Amino acid sequence: MIRHYDKKIILEDGTEFYGYGFGADRDRLVEVVFNTSMVGYQEILSDPSYTGQAVVMTYPLIGNYGMCDDDYETGTPTISALIVREYNNEPSNFRAVETLEQVMIRYGIVGLAGVDTRQLARHIRDKGTCKGLIVGAEIPNLVGFSKLKTTALPTDVVAQVSTRTPWESPAGERKFHVVAVDCGIKHNIIRSLNSRGCDVTVVPWTTTAQEVEGLHPDGLFLSNGPGNPEDAKPVIELVRALRGKYPIFGICLGHQIIALSYGAKTYKLKFGHRGGNHPVKNLQNGKVEITSQNHSYAVDADTLQGTGLEVTHRNLLDNTVEGMKCAKDRIFSVQYHPESAPGPQDSAYLFDEFIAMMEGT
Repeated sequence: MIRHYDKKIILEDGTEFYGYGFGADRDRLVEVVFNTSMVGYQEILSDPSYTGQAVVMTYPLIGNYGMCDDDYETGTPTISALIVREYNNEPSNFRAVETLEQVMIRYGIVGLAGVDTRQLARHIRDKGTCKGLIVGAEIPNLVGFSKLKTTALPTDVVAQVSTRTPWESPAGERKFHVVAVDCGIKHNIIRSLNSRGCDVTVVPWTTTAQEVEGLHPDGLFLSNGPGNPEDAKPVIELVRALRGKYPIFGICLGHQIIALSYGAKTYKLKFGHRGGNHPVKNLQNGKVEITSQNHSYAVDADTLQGTGLEVTHRNLLDNTVEGMKCAKDRIFSVQYHPESAPGPQDSAYLFDEFIAMMEGT
């Protein structure tokens, strides 16, 4: 029996891509991006940095190993949609406890399968990240396009994903106490700190410097998260107030926030970096790391001059800033994800450097 398309996505320029719906059955306004990872759709689905976005998976088969209890990066996924070439609803994996579609239905995540994802990814690469509207296939283009052009994407995405109240994740044997500012923190970052003897207190993104000082931390961590870093003004002010008082480590959005707190600028990339194989050169030792990345914005290298920050890492694909430090203030950051789930393990040493900084060595 021939199956007819029942869903489509309309892009800002009027281009349409048709497919078959799975997951939640609803219309969604989204920002359309693509990810080139070959595995890790569960971690991608549950990464808060994808809040409000539809992720085009360039690997052609998605859903084949189901969903596993231990592999979530957050308890409540906030991604808007997944767009795939082929969806498999009969996973083969002894660890799987649910199908991908069951989880997507529970959290209101829309799926669109049967799309030529190679063509769609090339469209985004050539034209840039854009808004899109996922609707029923029968909706006239002009109707959907009009709604798309008159509806803005939200700018409060960090507020959507940050914890409302502080909570703790203790280590087995405590060596240090780290306060982690939650802008959309991934669970594997907390696991990485816990495994190195850090009790972690996760706090809301609106936490003040006085509140952090009252917790008496050994170090401060700034997490990844969604959206434009310029919208995270409370965290920018927090870093300004506390830099030099504690060792500070920032990842992804935290990296961008550190740059802004020192007076540098950030800008939006044409189509972002999202995948598990981006080469980054460590300028301090000349080594190349294969990294896992997920971000839309980058630090403007030209604006770092005179800030006290120096570039420590560069992306070898486009030369964007991938790492910075200010030795005087005991602060450093990377744009990529050293916790790497999914992704290579080349950059896990950065957590050890944070530990060494707290030790004062």
